[in-house]
Amino acid sequence: MLYLDHAASGPVRPEVLEAMAPFLTRRYGNPSSVHGYGEDVSSALEDARARVARVVGMRPGDIVFTSGGTEANNLAVAGIALGARGRTPGHVVTTAIEHESVLAACDHLRRLHGYTITELPVDGDGRVDPDAVAAAVRDDTALVSVGWANNETGTVQDLPAVVAAVATAGRTVPVHSDAVQAAGWLPLGGSGVSALSITGHKLGAPAGTGVAAIRGRIPLEPVIHGGGQERGRRSGTQNVAGAVGIARALELAEHERAAAAASARSVRDAFGAQVVAEVPGARVTAAGAERLPALIAFTFAGASGEAVLLELERRGIVTSSGSACAAGSSDASHVLLALGLDDDAARTAVRFSFGRTPAPDPAGLASSLAAAVAASVAAVRSGP
Repeated sequence: MLYLDHAASGPVRPEVLEAMAPFLTRRYGNPSSVHGYGEDVSSALEDARARVARVVGMRPGDIVFTSGGTEANNLAVAGIALGARGRTPGHVVTTAIEHESVLAACDHLRRLHGYTITELPVDGDGRVDPDAVAAAVRDDTALVSVGWANNETGTVQDLPAVVAAVATAGRTVPVHSDAVQAAGWLPLGGSGVSALSITGHKLGAPAGTGVAAIRGRIPLEPVIHGGGQERGRRSGTQNVAGAVGIARALELAEHERAAAAASARSVRDAFGAQVVAEVPGARVTAAGAERLPALIAFTFAGASGEAVLLELERRGIVTSSGSACAAGSSDASHVLLALGLDDDAARTAVRFSFGRTPAPDPAGLASSLAAAVAASVAAVRSGP
């Protein structure tokens, strides 16, 4: 089987597993304990925090280790909004194409805390207008949350432009970005954002590891309460092995980023061009936008995306129709609908996402993949 669903999850890298192993076996102390075992793992935890901070361009004290991207997004969105003293209930600006964990956190603020939520539209390629973001900021705005790269289309937002535009609104409003898909493919430092969310299982660390990088000057209301770990921002005994793992995975991905992006982009572009040429009615989603180098999505007029996936798997190719977090839903993708696709067209979507290991024969891989897609779509269109 050829696995092309890395945007959903990927394998744990051997280097990451090796770094984690001691903290799953012999270095098992609680980092809050004051004895030698605890001090040993506490030191490793703080080292992991500093290593993550270097990659994301923040300070070690800004790094909060979480159970994954969903928790990181909830902590950043709900935590910053509720921590904005004097603006409660307040206002949050986001976009119509955010990950479910961002939109659901916003809905929680609306339903239970009386916040007003502004979901900004995007253009046909999934881009939000930075000036529209700035125009949406109000006196009671507590947070702006704009995802850096979309998990269904690959669209990359001009995040520095969003941050700059918000700054012109005349008030200091924190800008958060869901960087789950961006991490490892885009440079995370220098964007100017106040908060970032990252998950480990897209990078080569285990599922259940994540980071909420939130600048320490920003008031934050915890969403998990207890013993006050993570400087009072996220209670619970820390997963030291997971923190070490995500730090190692993030470092490796950053070191390999330029070469991996160039390799993935060459396969993506050749593959996309051949599919459009060989499959009648095939369209690349968000073709006019800057996109992640390792992700490409198509719509195939007249062919159910789910049926195409089954045909591809019969041919040894595993991929997806979109977000794994919405798998099993009977609704058309909210992301594709926001791009202006109708319900029927959105249901024809298929997404391919490549890993970081360079392909030994990019041209050959692109050609064989395109042939498999053409055969699969033809089989679906011809019916049973």
